[in-house]
Amino acid sequence: MFVRLDITKVSNRHIPIAFTLMARQRSSMRKSPGLTFYKLMGTGSGKTFTVRDADPSHWCVLSVWETQADCTAYLSSKPAKQWQKIATAQAHIELEPLSAKGTWAGKTPFGNPVPEKWDGLTAALTRAAIKPRWWREFWRSVPPVSKDLNASAGLITSLGIGEAPIGLQGTFSVWQTNESITAFSSKQKPHADVIARTHETGWYSEELFARFKVIEASGTFAGIDFSKLTK
Repeated sequence: MFVRLDITKVSNRHIPIAFTLMARQRSSMRKSPGLTFYKLMGTGSGKTFTVRDADPSHWCVLSVWETQADCTAYLSSKPAKQWQKIATAQAHIELEPLSAKGTWAGKTPFGNPVPEKWDGLTAALTRAAIKPRWWREFWRSVPPVSKDLNASAGLITSLGIGEAPIGLQGTFSVWQTNESITAFSSKQKPHADVIARTHETGWYSEELFARFKVIEASGTFAGIDFSKLTK
């Protein structure tokens, strides 16, 4: 199993086309050979997980493939070329699952990887479907965690991701090591408090947490040259 995240930056005049691709590719992506799971998503700062976080200039495609060849071949596919045509910049990250817990749309897209020691470049993905009755309390809890995340040692970059502006929220982040993610998730008080509160209230109707080896990276995002990360 191989996973990739492709982030595309577009100019203001191409934002309407990006919205159109988000809608049309939900069906056209299904024809891709070797594709087992995919999500087309908008992005945001992740500071509050509300509509005001939304960044209409950046869009991403998360995809899961049977083989690395299928994963790499995506860049030559029609859906990928449609994004390339309107891009002012792109970043591409190829990943292998290290751990995964939970479901996404009722599926386990990253399987059940056997835990192994990994000290290299690591990515983390969190995704949750938030019950409407808990939206307000969830939003109140986000800013302290976001501030703590962006000040964490070992963090290279992060972005908010979502299938919808409200209720279906997530984060994707890249870290220098797997240990740096563990230090943030288990030792930083704001994050630990949110985890405890989640267990108490049952904020989510569905949730998923996953970590990945970063196998290959290229392009640019947020001023970072991703090609230098895996050298």
